[in-house]
Amino acid sequence: MWSQREVIDYALQRRSTLETLRRPGRNLARLDACDADPMLTRAAKHHGELSDAPCPVCDKPELTTLRYVFGDQLGQYSGRIKATRELEEMAHEFGEFKVVVVEICLACRWNFMIQSYLLGDGVKRKPPRRQPTVEDLYG
Repeated sequence: MWSQREVIDYALQRRSTLETLRRPGRNLARLDACDADPMLTRAAKHHGELSDAPCPVCDKPELTTLRYVFGDQLGQYSGRIKATRELEEMAHEFGEFKVVVVEICLACRWNFMIQSYLLGDGVKRKPPRRQPTVEDLYG
């Protein structure tokens, strides 16, 4: 992404967690590491992007990636899942927002936040005007 900045890569923590998981006699059990929330697993199933790599725990090809976006300028759209292709367009539309990348295995429920970064063109904007939702109309 052209405006990607303040990248935080959690590869070292991920590697440490996986090493601890694989070592016999350690306190981290597979049930502790593979504890994805059912809502996260459901989101990955319906909105995730399939990864090229297999799951680092169960080695099955069901590892998916989710990208959550957060930011004041996003208004009611903060906290939503976005596809990679949508992020480029958003980077031109909004001044600054944070992207959090999470990997989830649909087979064993492994999950880990693998990266976070900022996107946007840097221009300060007001949040978009709140749009009515289905809940507003019928709820």
